[in-house]
Amino acid sequence: MRELDLLYTFLEVHRAGSITAAAARLGVSQPSVSERIARLEAELGTALFTRSARGAVPTPAGEALAARVSGPVDRLREVWAAPVTEPVETVRVGGASDVVASRVIPALAPLTSQGVSLAFTLGLAHELLERLADGGLDVVVSSVRTPMRGIRYRGLVDEEFVLVGASALARTIDRKRLAADPAAALQHLPLVAYDADLSIVRRYWRSQFGNRPANPVAVTVPDLRGVLAAVVAGSGVSALPRYLAEPAIGAGTVEVLHRPEEAPINTLHLAIPAAEPPTPATTRVIDALAERARDWDVF
Repeated sequence: MRELDLLYTFLEVHRAGSITAAAARLGVSQPSVSERIARLEAELGTALFTRSARGAVPTPAGEALAARVSGPVDRLREVWAAPVTEPVETVRVGGASDVVASRVIPALAPLTSQGVSLAFTLGLAHELLERLADGGLDVVVSSVRTPMRGIRYRGLVDEEFVLVGASALARTIDRKRLAADPAAALQHLPLVAYDADLSIVRRYWRSQFGNRPANPVAVTVPDLRGVLAAVVAGSGVSALPRYLAEPAIGAGTVEVLHRPEEAPINTLHLAIPAAEPPTPATTRVIDALAERARDWDVF
């Protein structure tokens, strides 16, 4: 690099016709340019310029050197100055649409400026885990931890679930009966469910009331943001993560219908292939999610 710098300085003097003009083009002092030319002349054992009132006039040796090195030096300088770009690696991430939109994408978006491309697949947990096991995905953010060959899990964050409904439905609940027999007091309320299996609502009912809900189902929508919208509109009641329901609770558009002594918790997991170590880009995705999950609101 030192020799390249000396030759580049020499070419600037040769092209500018003076030490002063070359120093201005290089953004360095005149003595610095003079010192570099002197070092190059000492290494080559010959004078390259004659100083005169007209500036720096190349000697025959200087003309010959310029003709020989100008092309190669210019090409080397172009290579040296070119920005180094890292190869882009795509990481295939699976998850529920609401979790991906509200939590995963904000956590991973900064990686796209660091050589990581992200491709998201949205769907139900069991379908995504099967794709992960078959090699079709690299990481899945899953609300269930289904034992499957070739998959290992890492706990990400615990979510508290709340049972919510619009005020009009809340007023139909017999409060005395709710205290004595909550399942019976809530049985007349229609449900808004995430799926046909009532996976989230069923988990709430079983953990709090000991059995599956017998309520009629009014709406099924595989996106918790859609579930919340239906609840706000008065279509029914549902169990939702508190982080998602809290703004509507604070605004008064929904009410918490049941307040258990111990709040039901669901853990979000990171599922990754067990057979092969993750690629560097996948490792960065895993680390980013684990780091950001520490700041996710858990009420």
